Amino acid sequence: MTIRENKFPVKDIVVPQHVLVSVFGKQGLDTLVAGVLACNPDAMFYSTGGTGKRIGEILGDRAGTNYTSVEQFTKAPEMEGGLVKTLHPKLHAGLLAERNNPHHTQYLLAMQGVYFDMMVGNLYPFGEVVAKPDCTGEQARINIDIGGPAMLMAAAKNWHSVAVVSSPDQYQKVARFLHSYEGIPLELRFRLAQQALTLVGNYRAAIANHFEGLDFATQVLPHLELEKA
Repeated sequence: MTIRENKFPVKDIVVPQHVLVSVFGKQGLDTLVAGVLACNPDAMFYSTGGTGKRIGEILGDRAGTNYTSVEQFTKAPEMEGGLVKTLHPKLHAGLLAERNNPHHTQYLLAMQGVYFDMMVGNLYPFGEVVAKPDCTGEQARINIDIGGPAMLMAAAKNWHSVAVVSSPDQYQKVARFLHSYEGIPLELRFRLAQQALTLVGNYRAAIANHFEGLDFATQVLPHLELEKA
């Protein structure tokens, strides 16, 4: 395994051409989508499920040219229950690829991928679910978001190239920067990455703390159907 620093030139302003969106809460997406399109009318949005439906509603007649589903992009269907769809090399390569790195560009070309310029994500409301007094261990388990934190972490790690938008509270600010700078400047990408890393860290800590406090015999086992021998 090779770990090395980025040795390729970093862009100051990244114009959103390819935007990956995967959110639990859909509020405010119209503001962000409008900001992206005002900056670049040719921007392409990639998403799944309910997020894709909402983006399609916002785009209206433009959905045919400015939107593609993740399943169409990756050519990989989701697993029953909405699983695995965003855990695909084509997505994570686009989030982690370094701009101006010819090896990464070749890698993306070989898989017909793209450099993602922006990743928009927020997570399953794990804290709200487990705060309910009748929440079971099984309900807590199924509300652990896997794909969301993975994409946010990948985009945050690669803030040199990707703007990671991890909260609806950031949409208006990002839209303003898109208008003022005609893209997302490097310092804002760094600030957004800081916030995304904090969000994911707190989210994973909350999951670990909750499961550490569960009693297997009384809070977990009674809600499972055991396979008969």
